[in-house]
This record gives sequence, C-alpha cells and structure tokens, in this order.
Amino acid sequence: MTELLTFEGVVTYENRGPAAWITIERPEARNALNHAVREGLRAAYEHAAADDTAKVVVLTGSGEKAFCAGGDLKEMSDTALKVPAPDWIPQPGRTMDLGKPLIAAVNGVALAGGFLLAQCADLVVAADHATFGITEARVGRGAPWAAPLPWLVPPRIALEFLLTAAPLPAERCREVGLVNHVVPASDLVSHVQDLAETIARNAPLSVAAGKRMVYEMASHPRERAFEVAEEIWEPVYLSDDAQEGPLSFKEKRAPRWSGR
Repeated sequence: MTELLTFEGVVTYENRGPAAWITIERPEARNALNHAVREGLRAAYEHAAADDTAKVVVLTGSGEKAFCAGGDLKEMSDTALKVPAPDWIPQPGRTMDLGKPLIAAVNGVALAGGFLLAQCADLVVAADHATFGITEARVGRGAPWAAPLPWLVPPRIALEFLLTAAPLPAERCREVGLVNHVVPASDLVSHVQDLAETIARNAPLSVAAGKRMVYEMASHPRERAFEVAEEIWEPVYLSDDAQEGPLSFKEKRAPRWSGR
C-alpha cells in the first residue's frame, strides 16, 4: 500500500505501480477549480515531476459526475477576477514542465477550466457518460487557453465548442480526435492503469522524445520539422538503451532500461 499524499486538502497523490494518480477531491462542487484546487494541482504536478517512481502521471476527479466543471464562479465573483494570468491554472507543457506522459482519466463533465486540464494531457481516456465543453461564452468569460484546439481537432469543431458553449459527448470527442478511448465508467480506472503501464514498459528516452517531437512539430514548417525531429531523436539513438533493446530481443528477455 502506497502512502496517500494530500495537497491543500483537496488534491490527492497516490503511486500505483509506475503511475502517479492525481485526484481532485471536491465532488460536492463538481471538482471546481478554486484557489485550493489550483494550488494543490500545482504542488501535485511538481511532486510528480520529481518522483522517480512515477513514469506516467494520471489526472482525474473524485466521484462519478465531474472530472472538473471549471473555475469556481462564486470565488471568481467574490474576487472580481478580470484577466487571469496564464498560470492561474497550472498548465503542463505551457506554464510548467511535467516532463512525463500525462493521461486525463475523464470520469464526468470536463467544462471550461476542466476542458483545459484535459487539453493539457497527452492522452485522454473518457468514461462513456463524460462530456467536454468550453462554456465560457455562457458567462461572458474568455478562453485564450484554447488556442491549441485547432491543432487538436478540426477548426470547425473548435468553433463549435467556442461559439455554442454546448458540451459534446465523449464518443463524439473520440470521433474528432480529442479523446483517445471511451470506456464504460466501471472500466475507466483499470483501462487507464493498463495504458500507463504499457507506456512505462517502453524505453523512457524514446517515450520522452516522442512526446517532445509531437509538440515541437506544431511550431515548425515541414522541412524544418524533419531537422528538429532529427535533433530530438539523435541522443536516443546514441543511448545505452538503444543498444539494450536489440540485445534483449536477441537474448529473448525483457529489456532493462537505464534511461541513459
């Protein structure tokens, strides 16, 4: 049994094999992003980045109704929030470097800031009752954080999210490429754990380079993209693990990755 850590009283952290599970524990408020949750997520991500036993990070919400319903509108009203800073919600890959694959296990609604949390993940697995929506237009707020969305889904789908503020069901999100897998709610945890363990069995340098390459390609034209990809992958080719992989195949055994 691994120790359950708690950050800010509302975010828990648990090691399950090679996966670190981060859970927003505010189901009575649909796991809304108040100050405590935001700071708890920041601390949990930082802990995961430094946790050598965590090869993959999973983010989910407590309960069966909500992954995260977005910002806490009551708190936003009380503080008269105007333009939030980019790091108002911690965004791996933008405002902080997690450095490990991040899977969103979406167990219910993922709206506004909750959509943002899923968008920051590298892979998204959703329960079949989950929905995704950018609902800011309903309350007169903004969504500049959704700038990468036309890179993730077709532009007309991005426009549908932004203009209608109407959530789309998980299966539709899978069809347009926003979600990797849709599974029955009862299978969500086991499916995500299996996915995390599959990733963790692979060579860590190859996994890290693969993740980096995909995001780097978003900012380069085709010709330069190949050059950048070669730069990213050269240290992998030159690593000890690049020799260990073929050797383990030759010796008919599981590879022993060193990450070097």
